[in-house]
Amino acid sequence: MVLQQSTRSKIKRMSSPTPANPHAAAAATEAVKPSNFLRQIIEHDLAAGTYATRLWAGSPGDAAHHAAGQPDPAKIRTRFPPEPNGYLHIGHAKSICINFGLARDYGGVCHLRFDDTNPEKEDTEYVNSIIDAVKWLGFDWNGSANAAPYQASDYFDFMYRAAEHLIEAGCAYVDEQTAEQMRINRGDFGKPGVDSPFRTRTAAENLRIFREMRDGKHEDGSMVLRAKIDMASPNINMRDPAIYRIRRATHHHTGDKWCIYPMYTFAHPIEDALEQITHSLCTLEFEDQRPFYDWLLERLIEGGLLAAPAPHQYEFARLNLTYVITSKRKLAQLVYDHKVQGWDDPRMPTIVGLRRRGYTPASLQLFAERIGVTKSDSWIDYSTLEGCLREDLETVAHRGMAVINPVKLVLTNWDEVFADKGVAGHLEPCTQPALPHPPEGTEPPPARHFTIGKEVWIEREDFEEVPPKGYKRLFPGNKVRLKGGYVIECTGCAKDANGVIAQVHATVVPDTKSGTPGSDLVKVKAAITWVGVANGVNAEVRMYDRLFLDAQPDAGGKDFIESLNPNSLKVVTAIVEPSLANAKAGQQFQFERHGYFVADRIDHVQGSKPVFNLAVGLKDSWGK
Repeated sequence: MVLQQSTRSKIKRMSSPTPANPHAAAAATEAVKPSNFLRQIIEHDLAAGTYATRLWAGSPGDAAHHAAGQPDPAKIRTRFPPEPNGYLHIGHAKSICINFGLARDYGGVCHLRFDDTNPEKEDTEYVNSIIDAVKWLGFDWNGSANAAPYQASDYFDFMYRAAEHLIEAGCAYVDEQTAEQMRINRGDFGKPGVDSPFRTRTAAENLRIFREMRDGKHEDGSMVLRAKIDMASPNINMRDPAIYRIRRATHHHTGDKWCIYPMYTFAHPIEDALEQITHSLCTLEFEDQRPFYDWLLERLIEGGLLAAPAPHQYEFARLNLTYVITSKRKLAQLVYDHKVQGWDDPRMPTIVGLRRRGYTPASLQLFAERIGVTKSDSWIDYSTLEGCLREDLETVAHRGMAVINPVKLVLTNWDEVFADKGVAGHLEPCTQPALPHPPEGTEPPPARHFTIGKEVWIEREDFEEVPPKGYKRLFPGNKVRLKGGYVIECTGCAKDANGVIAQVHATVVPDTKSGTPGSDLVKVKAAITWVGVANGVNAEVRMYDRLFLDAQPDAGGKDFIESLNPNSLKVVTAIVEPSLANAKAGQQFQFERHGYFVADRIDHVQGSKPVFNLAVGLKDSWGK
């Protein structure tokens, strides 16, 4: 299906970076976006002036820092806050498009922030991959095309200060119970928790011990700092959650400065507040954490540490995509157990994998828009994602002919037909459009040029010695057109010693070359693709399929490894027309009749070692 021009224009605009001037963002998107509950919330807040009094000092900071600033030029502030402990996947792509897209559409700014509070699992490799992924998807962050990302570790000093404030206010205490004791005393959904024996310590005593924790005077795991809220709360997350733990680990950014680190649930709302986030958007698994998010910010605003109004957290359903897993742990297992060839294996749902497979920023943004934003979990069929890629590539991917399963076709009367050329082995030039239907308002690219001679390669499936009913391609006595070339009539075949067809024989029908006068006087019922033997180029073609056979490979505790598709990758040596040998790495094509392919970003060498990956077929044929 071809995108209508209005839709394609909308997607093209979607791939543009967030404007450096946030007030220009409202004019950047002319198309009307489909409404959803997040848009309705933002529009209500803008109409009510909920965040109109905010000040912005030009960088994140506490209440005093922003008090010296100016009215915030950004109407809203959202954020994308990945933990740099792995490669981003298709679910993160949805979140990126939501957060950056809403900021763009409502005259705001989206922050890229690394939630790097867990030093044991984080690495600069992941930091760099995340930055690259967001840029590739078409976005910039923090109000400037050249801005550095924010990172939670830059706020560790403030977080420590906030923790001391909670202790002094009687809202936090050091607990020396073991992890097992705390688990038991926390209770469950049917039983309230039990107060820790350390809960009644004085603020002075808690402050002294907490500073000892900071100074490395206690062992890892020997104690934690907990918020003092309500051990009988029906929300178990409010039963005195831990907010700091001792962990002697070198941090990729702060080194060995700290041996205590904040818990994510403590750090995250503080990060939002320091950055003056208005709408903190996350997936539904964080819904039960929202009461603590609000409780913490209320305490710190009351204490004058943070500016009001506070950010507000809103939750939406995470992406559940059939035939895909998005657990970082399980994706890592696939990589480290060598079930795939790395994080960027084109079968992986990682952004680097999707990119190498041939997916485009516009197709992923179209996908995020098409599936929408809801509060209820549901499964999205993988064919929806594939359909978005087809729509994007239909009018932009250059065409080319490739023979995936070749057999030689010999045109037995070729030399006789072209005897007037006076040279044996004559090659007749042919042309075909590189892009039959270029986007409206654009110049078509130069045509493709190739030659036809006495011998060409065709698909083995395009010949049947005894044709089945309805078969329209080559069989003895039938005529077809070699696409862009001549009408030919099949005369038979030759077989090898094992009875396998080694050659197909046909004769050329004179004066039927495509594009010449009278060429259409000979009527045929089929046209087949081909590549000339004289100038065809061998290429490695990787035929990728879905990684799993089960639509929900890890649902209900299933072992996802058992549903791996053994045929998710088939590597063949194909023969491609000369124009494809000069493809640039990452360039996308439609191999006519086969599907959309991309020149592999890693292994493809222009003009020397063509390597193409199947991105998606021309139509959805899964399971058919």
